[in-house]
Amino acid sequence: MKIVSLVPSITEALFDLGLTEKEIIGRTKFCIHPKDKVKNVTIIGGTKNINIDKIKALQPDLILANKEENVKEQVEALMNDFKVMVTNVETIEDNYYLLKSFGKLFGKEERAQAFNLKIYDILTHAKLETSIKAAYLIWKNPYMTVGSDTFIHRILSEIGFENIFKNKTRYPSITAEDLSEADVIMLSSEPFPFKEKHIEELKAIYSEKKIMIVDGEAFSWYGTHIAKCGNYFKEMLTEVMAEQD
Repeated sequence: MKIVSLVPSITEALFDLGLTEKEIIGRTKFCIHPKDKVKNVTIIGGTKNINIDKIKALQPDLILANKEENVKEQVEALMNDFKVMVTNVETIEDNYYLLKSFGKLFGKEERAQAFNLKIYDILTHAKLETSIKAAYLIWKNPYMTVGSDTFIHRILSEIGFENIFKNKTRYPSITAEDLSEADVIMLSSEPFPFKEKHIEELKAIYSEKKIMIVDGEAFSWYGTHIAKCGNYFKEMLTEVMAEQD
């Protein structure tokens, strides 16, 4: 089966499940894992601006897209000529069934189940002792955060954080003043590349708060990625707890 993936975390998951470059024939420029494998796969644009002509030239048997990451009109245009599977992952359960369905579709059931068990194991053992109020920022100018109907929110909740914007949905814009309730302010490494200087900007307002850069992939990449984040979550939680004492 020849596959084009329009989703970075799905591309990674396919390779992790044991598919090869002979099967994964197209990917976006943001599909960066695993580095040694994706370099051999044709780039068909970005997640939001795919090159439909390039995809047509590849003549895939299946295109894998995502409701949130890809543009509806572009995906619908591809549906006229190709079989397209549109995924939607908002919860850990959604992720479980995503991997399970991939396992069944590609004959990789055992591998998919092993990743699912690893993910549940990591999320069971990486937990704060007591809940800590957190704000997770994904963008600047304006600041944007995450509501309760996002995968990032679910990961935050799983490891013991209380998202102070849990009463909001999707990715609302906020102001620096809206962060006052948070004990920890997390600045994601993606999609906006927050850096140390951005920590300093917020420290000028909230000198007493823990403000940290976090690995955006660990919180937002569904599929198999969480299975590789056990040590990262433990180290991050240890750092957070040390400052709360």
